[in-house]
Amino acid sequence: MGFGADLKKKDDRSNGNEMRGPSKGSLLIIFLTVFIDLLGFGLVLPLLPVYADQFVVDPQGWQLGLLMASFSLMQFIVAPLWGSLSDRIGRRPVLLIGLLGSVIFYSVFAVATIAQSITWLFVSRIGAGIAGATIPTAQAYIADCTPPAQRARGMALIGMAFGMGFTFGPLIGYLALPSGHGDPGPLPGYFAAGLSLLAFLAAIFLLPESLRRENKRPHRSWIPWDGLRMIRQSAALKLLLVVIFVCVFSFSKFETTLSLLVKGTNDAPYQPFQFTWQQLCGTYALIGFTLALVQGGIVRPLSKRVPERTLAMVGITLEVVGFIVVVIAIELSSVIWLFAALFIIVSGFSCMQPSVNALVSRHTDAAHQGVVLGVSQSVNAMARIGGSAIAIFLLKIWLPLPYFVSAAIMVVAAVLIVRVGRIPFPQSNDRGADH
Repeated sequence: MGFGADLKKKDDRSNGNEMRGPSKGSLLIIFLTVFIDLLGFGLVLPLLPVYADQFVVDPQGWQLGLLMASFSLMQFIVAPLWGSLSDRIGRRPVLLIGLLGSVIFYSVFAVATIAQSITWLFVSRIGAGIAGATIPTAQAYIADCTPPAQRARGMALIGMAFGMGFTFGPLIGYLALPSGHGDPGPLPGYFAAGLSLLAFLAAIFLLPESLRRENKRPHRSWIPWDGLRMIRQSAALKLLLVVIFVCVFSFSKFETTLSLLVKGTNDAPYQPFQFTWQQLCGTYALIGFTLALVQGGIVRPLSKRVPERTLAMVGITLEVVGFIVVVIAIELSSVIWLFAALFIIVSGFSCMQPSVNALVSRHTDAAHQGVVLGVSQSVNAMARIGGSAIAIFLLKIWLPLPYFVSAAIMVVAAVLIVRVGRIPFPQSNDRGADH
């Protein structure tokens, strides 16, 4: 019996069917893939208005608004398609294509700044959005390699990469333009492209395939109808997608209005804070560092002992409290209260995001991880677009209004998480995985 078991194990290994934990090298590539996506996003976010002021003739600001939204719009459209493709051909080739796309389109961004071309800026942001939409594939890679009980811990690693990318992106943007005025040039774009190239080369040698052969879906259509059908038939997945939309919608209003809140605008009758350009970049970097610190230092260890639903509820509660503290900070014009609010909100988001992603993964069978996580990323992008679109409008009506609205709708997310908690995990997903 022992000889037969060893022989079968050897045969499974040769066919790539053995379910095993991810190696340090593969985890490094997954980390770098997400890090680079958020590095480029965080690097470009504070610089886009500067570039646009240099060579965009746009008094109404609609071109700049579209430019800012184009990245998330592409993720909304493409993320489920990347996820579906990874369910058919494997995670590794999709991640390699995404990294190579990042090399190309961050280089295009650098060239666009030299040519001072709004058209090529659009091309670069649209292309970077398409290339960066492979984050659900990275999440599916983690799901392939981790037992259900450790899924939140794996998702927190991706959250750490989010935080680190958002930490270093604004810092590089600041170093490119310390005064906040002038021409930052093409160096930020070339830097992001070079880092993407290093990650691409490392992935070729260090990233094995994680998807087991028997879990690959047969090619039927570019539209992942079976994955969408699974979502429609799962009460838990439908509720969780609404939770993702509500939470990201709230957080994006906070992200979008933060610059205007702390730096002020020319037409605002009341400006409680007057941050400099350097302080603004430092604040964004602090947010990213807090994301990485909480997800890596608190959520990953806690996820071994605390259920995902409990962690998600803790995160939602913290966000509600944090939004209320922002209102207090505005009324008191207190920077101390403001930074306390930032820490509470970001800590809450750090607990909520990997926990909800883990719940989505645990309610999804192994053959549809890519497409379902892709749909969740699409919902994430749609919420980010919607939240950003309405945030400034609410801010101009009344400065605390976006944060009151965010706190109110996060209560809805809490109710939905309670309902999700009453739905058992599918047996095939919950027992698995002593691998």
